[in-house]
Amino acid sequence: MDIQKIDGFAFLKMVRQGAVRLNENRKVINDLNVFPIPDGDTGDNMYMTLSAGRDGGNRSVTADLGATAKAISEGMLLGARGNSGVILSRIFAGIAKGLTGKQTADVPAFAVAMHSGVESAYGAVSVPVEGTILTVLKDSVSAARAENGDDFEAYFAALVAEMDASLKRTPELLPVLKEAGVVDSGGAGMLCIARGMLDALQGRGDEASEDLQPQAQPAHAAPNLNLFTEDSVLEFGYCTEFLLRLQRAKVGDPESFDETLIRDWLNSVGESVVCFKDGSIVKVHVHTKTPGEILNHCQQWGEFLTIKVENMTLQHQETTIQNNFETPAAETDEPLIQAQRQLYGVVTVASGEGLVQTFREAGADAVIEGGQTMNPSAQSFVEAFKGLNAETILVFPNNSNIIMTAQQAASLYTESRVVVLPSKDIGAGYVAIASLDRSCKDAEQVIAAAKETIASVQTGLVTTATRDTVMDGVQVHAGDYVAITRGDIVADDPDRQQLAMALCRKMDFAAHEVAVVFSGAEVPTAEAEALLQQLQTQYPRTEMMLTAGGQPVYDYIIVLC
Repeated sequence: MDIQKIDGFAFLKMVRQGAVRLNENRKVINDLNVFPIPDGDTGDNMYMTLSAGRDGGNRSVTADLGATAKAISEGMLLGARGNSGVILSRIFAGIAKGLTGKQTADVPAFAVAMHSGVESAYGAVSVPVEGTILTVLKDSVSAARAENGDDFEAYFAALVAEMDASLKRTPELLPVLKEAGVVDSGGAGMLCIARGMLDALQGRGDEASEDLQPQAQPAHAAPNLNLFTEDSVLEFGYCTEFLLRLQRAKVGDPESFDETLIRDWLNSVGESVVCFKDGSIVKVHVHTKTPGEILNHCQQWGEFLTIKVENMTLQHQETTIQNNFETPAAETDEPLIQAQRQLYGVVTVASGEGLVQTFREAGADAVIEGGQTMNPSAQSFVEAFKGLNAETILVFPNNSNIIMTAQQAASLYTESRVVVLPSKDIGAGYVAIASLDRSCKDAEQVIAAAKETIASVQTGLVTTATRDTVMDGVQVHAGDYVAITRGDIVADDPDRQQLAMALCRKMDFAAHEVAVVFSGAEVPTAEAEALLQQLQTQYPRTEMMLTAGGQPVYDYIIVLC
């Protein structure tokens, strides 16, 4: 087919067919795991992220290409899971940016948008690594753009061909891939999506033939304006929120501007103030009876990007009516909104009944269910943030593959300052949360102390090998148990208990004062207790605690501090 222009309907069909291809290959992509353990989830993360974008497009599709691309992008930003999902969402955010204002696009215009997607993806990663999805996308977009064709099918055919070639080159660029004998999983997922989009252009696939219509969005009740009458008294004031872009003409250098100038003034005239700077944007939340004065005063430093002012008296009465007359909601793991604004709120991620309970007891206000093989979405973080009425929200992802998702959620939430701490494993997150000093009013001091604690904790993991390989100098056999610490495989053994003891020796167990052992869902209680007794006999000077964590994937999580 000779397709020289696409509109919003055509683009959504392409995305939907990309999701079909990705779904068909998600297990294969999951198995492209550098570590020979059952924690590969790139295919799942990318599929769920793309599905969120597809659903966003389904709800808002129109012939307007720019509007539909934006709806798809917004769905993906909230639905992003794992590092691969976040990068994928940023790719489509860049594409949407490049298509802004366009009813349709020809190949040259779409190629420019794809280049914008490359730039957005690279910008999302603090230290871009070649040999990943970034390289695969960059190489293919450059090659297809060089074709200078005017037919979309030819453009995507060239895109897919170079993407496939670039994917095969990834092991030469990234030694860890070559050692594991795999290609980059994120790049493989991107190739599946591109092939699906080509399918749609060629009229192949179930999704490509569907008649697309916008799906109705859930109706949200309009505020009851009668709750604030002519005789009402403005008791609670207005919840006032805005994003202020600092202007060079007003403040000189926005990067060096000290936002405490704004924060101190807001504290003198309002309540429940949250004010922090992200680049040249200042995020503000304040309760006041005179929002006009707040806005007029703050405009001396910049111009507003967004403004939201809500009558809290109306909100309070509406909430009271709902609480008095609605059927109580069933209990969930999500926190109730705290009535009084707190200094700090703590959000973390864990899986397994025992682990979740342990984190709650340690001081977590919200525990998002998830972890290895089931990374939570950015939306799940945002919902957790909404339940915490806190000046500063501290987030402990406890997994390196969740940190970017948490950061993306933090960038989308404006009602509190959200700080994502670099906890890359359960042990670091648990000890850091348990050590938090919530009475300290200096947030920077609390954050610095948490980072220091995270860096001091050592965590060891015991899990099962999924394939034969040699990694980090260790001969790994499929079906054996493997021990991991500080990102390295340090031992292999068919006996789980012997391996756990070997892991403790590798971690220099005797040099630590405190040890916490979390047993996994597949470990019998008697076996875990036997391991604890063996450790107590061999390391009598170390204080130890055994908890039935119930976590999947890892039979033992051993935390030393």
